[in-house]
Amino acid sequence: MSKPAVETFTGTDALVEAAAARFVAEVVEAQRLRGSASVVLTGGGTGIKLLELVRQAPGDIDWSKLDIFWGDERFVPTGDPDRNELQARAALLDHVPVDPARVHPTETSSGDYPDPLEAAGEYSATVHSHLAEHGAFDLHLLGMGGEGHVNSLFPHTAATREEHELVVAETNSPKPPAVRITLTLPAVRKSRHVVLIVSGEAKAAAVAAALNGASPLDIPAAGAIGLESTTWLLDEAAAADLPH
Repeated sequence: MSKPAVETFTGTDALVEAAAARFVAEVVEAQRLRGSASVVLTGGGTGIKLLELVRQAPGDIDWSKLDIFWGDERFVPTGDPDRNELQARAALLDHVPVDPARVHPTETSSGDYPDPLEAAGEYSATVHSHLAEHGAFDLHLLGMGGEGHVNSLFPHTAATREEHELVVAETNSPKPPAVRITLTLPAVRKSRHVVLIVSGEAKAAAVAAALNGASPLDIPAAGAIGLESTTWLLDEAAAADLPH
């Protein structure tokens, strides 16, 4: 597994621009090396702004040879605007020639698998099938909450403790909505490149803890490690508690 690297930027705009450039570079390089690429998306304001910037400057991405997954999703009805999937489609996916068969959203609460445990199992099968064929995700994008959560992996929860399953249902999320489908830390660690995109002074303490060896049970982001690289992209506020 890789050792974390840290890159710091003067503000959120510069941070998100760097993250978008990293997205394009990793996808293009993966396609050059292996013929196709896979990306695990993150939601939130920063994650969606990143996708908007990729839409504006996609470089040499071959959209027909890109698999799209989500690190977590709110288990809400089809068409609910809170779904990360819908936000990602509006920001990027509806505007580029992706192969619909290679876009892999989770099930919704009004779909074929209204039980979140069954929905998690269905997504797990999709993830396992992809990894069996391709070996790893190429890029896993992550935001981080102020208490250190990534995906829907919150401190001291069963989902964060999971050591084997790649996808689980979180049915008591401390952040609403309560029910979510999430990739686990073992799934994150099956990614060649992990990029955490973090902004704001409210997250500085968790950033410092994660980079100083905190337990993933206390700070789940500390367990987000890529096979080849782990990069923390921070604005100055989020990096405030790191040594200068």
